Amino acid sequence: MKFINLFKRAQLTPEQKKERNKGLLLGILSGIMMGLAFPPVPFPFTLLLFFGLVPYFSVLIKKEKLVDINRFTYLCFFVFNVITIYWVGSWTKEADTFLMIGGFLLLFINTAFFLIPSTLYYFARKVFNTQIALLLFPFFWVSYEYFYMLTDASFPWLTLGNGLTYFSHFVQIADILGAMGLSLLVIFINLAVFLSIKYFRQSKKKSYSFGAIALILFFLPIVYGTYVFSSFKNSEKTIRVGLIQPNLDPWEKWKGGDLWGLTKDYIDLSSKTTNNGAEMIFWPETALPVYLRDGSYRNIIDSIYTFIQKKNVFLVTGMPDFKFFDNKSSAPPDAKFSKLSQMYYATYNSVLLFSPHSYHIERYAKMKLVPFGERVPFVDALPFLGDLIKWNVGISGWNVGRDTIVFSAVENVKDQRKNSYFSDTVKINSLVCFESVYPAFVAAFAQKGAQLISVVTNDSWYGNSSGPYQHKEIGVLRAIENRRAVIRAANGGISAIIDPLGRTLAESKMYTKTYLVGDVPLEKELTFYSRHPLLIPGFCSFISILTVLIFLFKKVALLAKKF
Repeated sequence: MKFINLFKRAQLTPEQKKERNKGLLLGILSGIMMGLAFPPVPFPFTLLLFFGLVPYFSVLIKKEKLVDINRFTYLCFFVFNVITIYWVGSWTKEADTFLMIGGFLLLFINTAFFLIPSTLYYFARKVFNTQIALLLFPFFWVSYEYFYMLTDASFPWLTLGNGLTYFSHFVQIADILGAMGLSLLVIFINLAVFLSIKYFRQSKKKSYSFGAIALILFFLPIVYGTYVFSSFKNSEKTIRVGLIQPNLDPWEKWKGGDLWGLTKDYIDLSSKTTNNGAEMIFWPETALPVYLRDGSYRNIIDSIYTFIQKKNVFLVTGMPDFKFFDNKSSAPPDAKFSKLSQMYYATYNSVLLFSPHSYHIERYAKMKLVPFGERVPFVDALPFLGDLIKWNVGISGWNVGRDTIVFSAVENVKDQRKNSYFSDTVKINSLVCFESVYPAFVAAFAQKGAQLISVVTNDSWYGNSSGPYQHKEIGVLRAIENRRAVIRAANGGISAIIDPLGRTLAESKMYTKTYLVGDVPLEKELTFYSRHPLLIPGFCSFISILTVLIFLFKKVALLAKKF
């Protein structure tokens, strides 16, 4: 009988049921407000991010047990996840079954990571008290955002700073704080608003003090942003780029088809950009659905070289790529073995740089792969997962790139001040799609000398949903953090040119076959954030680890007393 009682829910009084239902509604309300604050919902709704967690905090402080805290937290942020990243399963009529399953799983897994800050809050409350635990909560949150980025299952799309890009004056401080620093500000403002409301009836002095803190934290970044907008000057050195958006059906493209016709389409669009003065051309992610360098497509490569040599332009393009290794010791840990050739090999979602001056092709292999979409999480430890989850367009088993490569291209650079051209080495990096979501990762390329940030992507898998618009806006933050222009060449949209202040100078519409041409500044100076991208997440992680250690120490001390 006692065993059975363990699984019985305690009977609630009508008042307790009412309180429980009220808490559930407040949790759902928080999730809805946070979700509506994210792009592509327009600017006024962005402000919801600054008090969307107030209902969540009002219920959190009343929960005593860890299981109750985390059950409530999961509900709240599952709503947030569904509203913002509902699109990850690619719910289109052509979508692959495994991709939809992967997207569905991702919603649940992504939400589970939100339990990290709530669990740390519980630990802190056991070690200190509720008020101190609340004040530590923002640090716990940023620790979760950073830790999540380090895992094999990471999909840090919902870093809170990513929701602020429509608030252009506020986000300029990202060149100091970065996206996770913005998250820290957002949580502290939410907390100050909550405490101001909480103490309004008990202590007007406390209430006004927390209200003043919320206002200061809100307006200081705006003042800074106003100053930046009035004083920032772009580099005088610029380069004219051409971005190609072919608008191919991503499902049909991977079936092969007419490679000659496809290449001709790219070259025709590229010719239009060179007619408008483009000196460097960008094609999107996996522009051609073949391993171009495997020896079978010499004629395609020749046609590309004929074009770039005639026009004297560099070409940066997304492309599948591979590498063979003579033995296991020289191969990366995730390399595959070919029984046919008796060699180890790796396949990569890559970017290639074609030069009009030589036949050497520079290569970069994507390092951050989409969980379930491009790589099954933890497949190295559990290889059978790779066979269970594999979708049908040939991109669910990429290997992980190993180095942050910065390309060098000798180009005619324009000095805007003198209105003259001179030959100079231009250093660029090219992120592949999802990689632009990782702020510290992008900063590493700036540290290596990248003067502009390019992104080749294919967001067409997800239809005309929130996903492509959110992805484009994430590029705005990367531009501001590093004070680098960001250019995006997307298969079906959104291609864009974003200046170092995060302003979109040009962008395409979704699902249009088009091209963009524009001048972008070449920046060399590193921002505070570019130099110290891990300062804030590192400090927050230290606070979190210290809290856990103190909690464990007290637990061990209590156990020692018993024995």
